Amino acid sequence: MARVALVTGGTRGIGAEISIALQTAGRTVVATYASNDQAAEAFSKVTGIKVYRFNAAKFEECSDALKKIVAEVGPIEILVNNAGITRDGTLQKMDRDMWDAVIDTNLGSCYNLCKLTFDSMRNAKFGRIVSIGSVNGQAGQYGQVNYAAAKSGIHGFTKALAQEGARFGITVNAIAPGYVDTEMVRAVPPEVLQKIIARIPVGRLGKPTDISRGVVFLTADDCDFVTGSTLSINGGQHMY
Repeated sequence: MARVALVTGGTRGIGAEISIALQTAGRTVVATYASNDQAAEAFSKVTGIKVYRFNAAKFEECSDALKKIVAEVGPIEILVNNAGITRDGTLQKMDRDMWDAVIDTNLGSCYNLCKLTFDSMRNAKFGRIVSIGSVNGQAGQYGQVNYAAAKSGIHGFTKALAQEGARFGITVNAIAPGYVDTEMVRAVPPEVLQKIIARIPVGRLGKPTDISRGVVFLTADDCDFVTGSTLSINGGQHMY
Protein backbone atom coordinates (compact mmCIF):
# COMPACT_ATOMS: atom_id res chain seq x y z
CA MET A 1 0.00 0.00 0.00
CA ALA A 2 1.34 3.44 -0.95
CA ARG A 3 2.69 5.56 1.90
CA VAL A 4 0.65 8.66 2.70
CA ALA A 5 2.43 11.98 2.30
CA LEU A 6 1.08 15.30 3.57
CA VAL A 7 2.37 18.54 2.06
CA THR A 8 1.39 21.79 3.76
CA GLY A 9 0.96 24.68 1.36
CA GLY A 10 0.90 21.96 -1.23
CA THR A 11 -1.41 23.35 -3.92
CA ARG A 12 0.63 26.26 -5.29
CA GLY A 13 4.21 27.14 -6.19
CA ILE A 14 6.96 24.95 -4.77
CA GLY A 15 4.42 23.04 -2.68
CA ALA A 16 2.40 22.03 -5.73
CA GLU A 17 5.52 20.74 -7.46
CA ILE A 18 6.46 18.76 -4.34
CA SER A 19 2.98 17.22 -4.20
CA ILE A 20 3.14 16.19 -7.86
CA ALA A 21 6.66 14.80 -7.53
CA LEU A 22 5.71 12.67 -4.52
CA GLN A 23 2.63 11.41 -6.35
CA THR A 24 4.82 10.47 -9.32
CA ALA A 25 7.12 8.62 -6.89
CA GLY A 26 4.17 6.42 -5.89
CA ARG A 27 2.99 8.16 -2.73
CA THR A 28 -0.62 8.85 -1.82
CA VAL A 29 -0.47 12.61 -1.47
CA VAL A 30 -2.61 14.98 0.57
CA ALA A 31 -2.07 18.70 -0.05
CA THR A 32 -3.20 21.37 2.38
CA TYR A 33 -3.86 25.06 1.85
CA ALA A 34 -4.93 28.07 3.88
CA SER A 35 -7.29 30.22 1.80
CA ASN A 36 -7.27 30.04 -2.01
CA ASP A 37 -10.16 27.68 -2.73
CA GLN A 38 -10.14 28.33 -6.46
CA ALA A 39 -6.46 27.44 -6.89
CA ALA A 40 -6.79 24.38 -4.65
CA GLU A 41 -9.83 23.06 -6.49
CA ALA A 42 -8.12 23.55 -9.85
CA PHE A 43 -4.99 21.78 -8.60
CA SER A 44 -7.00 18.84 -7.26
CA LYS A 45 -9.00 18.53 -10.48
CA VAL A 46 -5.85 18.38 -12.63
CA THR A 47 -3.80 16.08 -10.39
CA GLY A 48 -6.38 13.99 -8.55
CA ILE A 49 -4.64 14.89 -5.28
CA LYS A 50 -6.95 15.37 -2.30
CA VAL A 51 -6.83 18.84 -0.77
CA TYR A 52 -7.80 20.01 2.71
CA ARG A 53 -8.18 23.58 3.91
CA PHE A 54 -6.92 24.62 7.35
CA ASN A 55 -4.59 27.17 8.89
CA ALA A 56 -1.32 25.37 9.65
CA ALA A 57 -0.48 28.07 12.22
CA LYS A 58 -3.47 27.10 14.39
CA PHE A 59 -2.95 23.94 16.44
CA GLU A 60 -6.63 23.12 16.95
CA GLU A 61 -7.38 23.50 13.24
CA CYS A 62 -4.45 21.21 12.46
CA SER A 63 -5.64 18.66 15.00
CA ASP A 64 -9.19 18.58 13.62
CA ALA A 65 -7.94 18.34 10.03
CA LEU A 66 -5.45 15.56 10.79
CA LYS A 67 -8.15 13.44 12.41
CA LYS A 68 -10.23 13.79 9.25
CA ILE A 69 -7.29 13.08 6.92
CA VAL A 70 -6.23 9.97 8.85
CA ALA A 71 -9.81 8.66 8.84
CA GLU A 72 -10.26 9.27 5.11
CA VAL A 73 -6.79 8.54 3.72
CA GLY A 74 -4.68 6.84 6.38
CA PRO A 75 -1.86 7.58 8.84
CA ILE A 76 0.69 10.18 7.70
CA GLU A 77 4.08 8.57 7.10
CA ILE A 78 5.69 11.40 5.14
CA LEU A 79 5.34 15.03 6.19
CA VAL A 80 6.56 18.02 4.20
CA ASN A 81 6.35 21.29 6.11
CA ASN A 82 6.14 23.79 3.28
CA ALA A 83 3.55 26.33 4.49
CA GLY A 84 5.02 29.81 4.55
CA ILE A 85 4.27 33.52 4.21
CA THR A 86 6.19 36.78 4.15
CA ARG A 87 5.44 40.06 5.91
CA ASP A 88 8.54 42.03 5.00
CA GLY A 89 9.76 45.26 6.53
CA THR A 90 12.69 46.61 8.48
CA LEU A 91 12.53 46.09 12.22
CA GLN A 92 11.76 49.79 12.64
CA LYS A 93 8.61 49.39 10.55
CA MET A 94 7.66 45.86 11.61
CA ASP A 95 4.82 45.59 14.11
CA ARG A 96 4.22 42.62 16.37
CA ASP A 97 1.44 41.26 14.18
CA MET A 98 3.86 41.01 11.23
CA TRP A 99 6.34 39.18 13.43
CA ASP A 100 3.80 36.79 14.93
CA ALA A 101 2.16 35.94 11.60
CA VAL A 102 5.43 34.82 10.03
CA ILE A 103 6.77 32.99 13.08
CA ASP A 104 3.47 31.19 13.67
CA THR A 105 2.96 30.18 10.04
CA ASN A 106 6.51 29.36 8.97
CA LEU A 107 7.87 27.86 12.19
CA GLY A 108 4.85 27.20 14.41
CA SER A 109 3.28 25.06 11.69
CA CYS A 110 6.30 22.74 11.85
CA TYR A 111 5.65 22.17 15.55
CA ASN A 112 1.92 21.68 14.96
CA LEU A 113 2.19 19.10 12.20
CA CYS A 114 5.15 17.24 13.67
CA LYS A 115 3.49 17.09 17.08
CA LEU A 116 0.36 15.61 15.53
CA THR A 117 2.09 12.98 13.36
CA PHE A 118 5.21 12.01 15.31
CA ASP A 119 3.61 9.44 17.64
CA SER A 120 2.07 7.57 14.73
CA MET A 121 5.44 7.49 12.97
CA ARG A 122 7.11 6.23 16.15
CA ASN A 123 4.58 3.42 16.47
CA ALA A 124 5.05 2.46 12.82
CA LYS A 125 8.86 2.62 13.19
CA PHE A 126 8.95 4.70 10.00
CA GLY A 127 8.67 8.37 9.18
CA ARG A 128 10.06 10.97 6.84
CA ILE A 129 9.87 14.66 7.75
CA VAL A 130 11.19 17.42 5.49
CA SER A 131 10.77 21.09 6.34
CA ILE A 132 11.37 23.85 3.83
CA GLY A 133 13.79 26.46 5.16
CA SER A 134 15.46 29.19 3.11
CA VAL A 135 18.80 30.61 2.06
CA ASN A 136 17.65 33.73 3.92
CA GLY A 137 17.45 31.69 7.10
CA GLN A 138 21.11 30.81 6.59
CA ALA A 139 22.53 34.10 5.33
CA GLY A 140 19.96 36.64 6.53
CA GLN A 141 18.22 39.24 4.38
CA TYR A 142 17.57 42.95 4.82
CA GLY A 143 13.95 43.64 5.77
CA GLN A 144 13.21 40.03 6.74
CA VAL A 145 14.10 39.61 10.40
CA ASN A 146 10.84 37.71 10.98
CA TYR A 147 11.24 35.44 7.94
CA ALA A 148 14.95 34.83 8.54
CA ALA A 149 14.30 34.03 12.20
CA ALA A 150 11.52 31.56 11.33
CA LYS A 151 13.51 29.81 8.61
CA SER A 152 16.65 29.68 10.73
CA GLY A 153 14.49 28.20 13.48
CA ILE A 154 13.46 25.42 11.11
CA HIS A 155 17.08 24.41 10.70
CA GLY A 156 17.58 24.13 14.48
CA PHE A 157 14.22 22.40 14.93
CA THR A 158 15.30 19.84 12.33
CA LYS A 159 18.57 18.96 14.06
CA ALA A 160 16.90 18.53 17.45
CA LEU A 161 13.92 16.49 16.26
CA ALA A 162 16.19 14.27 14.16
CA GLN A 163 17.85 13.12 17.38
CA GLU A 164 14.48 12.24 18.88
CA GLY A 165 13.34 10.28 15.84
CA ALA A 166 16.47 8.43 14.78
CA ARG A 167 16.00 5.26 16.84
CA PHE A 168 12.40 4.98 15.70
CA GLY A 169 13.16 4.93 11.98
CA ILE A 170 12.13 8.57 11.54
CA THR A 171 14.40 10.86 9.55
CA VAL A 172 14.07 14.62 9.89
CA ASN A 173 15.71 16.90 7.34
CA ALA A 174 15.36 20.36 5.86
CA ILE A 175 15.82 21.93 2.46
CA ALA A 176 17.02 25.51 2.15
CA PRO A 177 15.99 26.81 -1.29
CA GLY A 178 17.51 29.88 -2.83
CA TYR A 179 15.44 32.19 -5.02
CA VAL A 180 13.00 30.05 -7.00
CA ASP A 181 10.92 31.13 -9.99
CA THR A 182 7.52 31.27 -8.30
CA GLU A 183 4.66 33.76 -8.25
CA MET A 184 6.08 35.38 -5.09
CA VAL A 185 9.54 35.90 -6.60
CA ARG A 186 8.14 37.10 -9.93
CA ALA A 187 6.39 39.89 -8.00
CA VAL A 188 9.80 41.39 -7.16
CA PRO A 189 10.54 44.51 -9.26
CA PRO A 190 12.52 43.51 -12.40
CA GLU A 191 15.51 45.69 -11.56
CA VAL A 192 15.76 44.09 -8.10
CA LEU A 193 15.31 40.59 -9.52
CA GLN A 194 18.18 41.12 -11.94
CA LYS A 195 20.45 42.07 -9.04
CA ILE A 196 19.41 38.89 -7.24
CA ILE A 197 20.15 36.70 -10.25
CA ALA A 198 23.52 38.40 -10.67
CA ARG A 199 24.50 37.07 -7.23
CA ILE A 200 23.63 33.45 -8.13
CA PRO A 201 26.73 31.71 -9.55
CA VAL A 202 24.76 29.40 -11.88
CA GLY A 203 23.13 32.48 -13.40
CA ARG A 204 19.44 31.68 -13.01
CA LEU A 205 16.60 31.38 -10.55
CA GLY A 206 15.81 27.95 -9.23
CA LYS A 207 12.89 25.95 -10.58
CA PRO A 208 10.29 24.30 -8.37
CA THR A 209 11.45 20.93 -9.72
CA ASP A 210 14.93 21.62 -8.31
CA ILE A 211 13.36 21.60 -4.86
CA SER A 212 10.91 18.75 -5.39
CA ARG A 213 13.70 16.41 -6.50
CA GLY A 214 15.38 17.02 -3.15
CA VAL A 215 12.18 16.20 -1.30
CA VAL A 216 11.71 12.95 -3.21
CA PHE A 217 15.28 11.95 -2.33
CA LEU A 218 14.95 12.75 1.38
CA THR A 219 11.59 10.97 1.73
CA ALA A 220 12.57 7.76 -0.04
CA ASP A 221 12.22 4.54 1.95
CA ASP A 222 15.92 3.77 1.51
CA CYS A 223 17.06 7.26 2.49
CA ASP A 224 17.39 6.16 6.11
CA PHE A 225 20.97 7.28 6.83
CA VAL A 226 20.39 10.97 6.14
CA THR A 227 18.91 12.80 9.09
CA GLY A 228 19.41 16.14 10.82
CA SER A 229 20.70 17.62 7.57
CA THR A 230 19.88 20.78 5.67
CA LEU A 231 20.17 20.40 1.91
CA SER A 232 20.97 23.75 0.32
CA ILE A 233 19.53 24.13 -3.18
CA ASN A 234 20.46 27.68 -4.14
CA GLY A 235 22.61 27.66 -7.27
CA GLY A 236 25.71 28.40 -5.23
CA GLN A 237 24.36 31.69 -3.84
CA HIS A 238 25.35 30.77 -0.28
CA MET A 239 27.91 28.09 0.58
CA TYR A 240 28.96 26.98 4.02
